[in-house]
Amino acid sequence: MDVIGFSGLTQSLRAFKSRDEIILEEVPAPQKLATYSYALSADVSNGLLGDAEDEIASGRFVLLYEPGGQDTWEGEYRCVTYVRADVDPMMQEDPLLPEVGWNWLLETLTQSQCHFTAASGTVTRVASASFGKLSQRSDEAEIEIRASWTPIMKNPSEILLHMTGWCNLLAEIAGLAPVPEGISTISRGRR
Repeated sequence: MDVIGFSGLTQSLRAFKSRDEIILEEVPAPQKLATYSYALSADVSNGLLGDAEDEIASGRFVLLYEPGGQDTWEGEYRCVTYVRADVDPMMQEDPLLPEVGWNWLLETLTQSQCHFTAASGTVTRVASASFGKLSQRSDEAEIEIRASWTPIMKNPSEILLHMTGWCNLLAEIAGLAPVPEGISTISRGRR
């Protein structure tokens, strides 16, 4: 693919429709990682309306394109992501949480029929305790997944499989109920 192909990929990503709880927004992409880049941010809500609505996860998806590739990428394209979500403090204490988080990433990509290579990343558990005037706040815990992989695509439309896998990762990390294949969620109106 070339620059025109990259432009087609970004057009496909702009047209991508996620489930209603995941709000996607185009954001400025990092300029120093590759010659061409495109980025989306995501906010995941609990799906409730009005004052009961709450953000439960967020993330960022970046598509990089370097003509000729980079050695560590094993290709010309690279998907880079960061996702974070609140977790139960007891879950945060589980020593297997990082492995579970990494498996969520790999499984959501595989289940979305993505072909990829050179996956790498980190999974971080974050625990926060409040003190002083903030001591009334309850302890907080989060999981963060920072990862990248090289998509293997025979045609440009396959980037949508990677976007679907990434949105499924967001849903998984946020604890959203899966949407059965062939079923649509009831639209509550997009922001």
